[in-house]
Amino acid sequence: MLIGEYAHNLDSKKRLAIPSKLRGEMSNTVVVTKGLDDCLFVYPPKEWEKLAQKLGELPVGQAKTRSFLRILLAGATETELDALGRILIPDYLKAYAHLDKKAIIVGMYNRLEIWDEEHWQAYKESAEKNTGEIAEQLGELGVY
Repeated sequence: MLIGEYAHNLDSKKRLAIPSKLRGEMSNTVVVTKGLDDCLFVYPPKEWEKLAQKLGELPVGQAKTRSFLRILLAGATETELDALGRILIPDYLKAYAHLDKKAIIVGMYNRLEIWDEEHWQAYKESAEKNTGEIAEQLGELGVY
């Protein structure tokens, strides 16, 4: 299970270390793609396959569906963890997520998210103000 919040730095070669606690849940190859809210999603291959299968079944006759598929699938890249557990973040993904030097890696159960540190802090502060309201909505759905 991928959980937790970890601060790491991108090195000068655009590599980011995946925390050792999370590497055990990952394989040597991961898929990195554009995520939501200006972050990157990192999927282990099995989880990516599950998601890609679901996405492939969506109706492409709807413009919003096509746009979402293009962003998520065309924005994806497969990358290997090196001997030190680092992944390479291509320039186009680095720009999309506004990554500079400091990054936050967030475990989200079946995937990781990579955030620019400042964007993560702003997002987290905003979300934390609404946790009661969010919990009530999830309760209505029988989730929480």
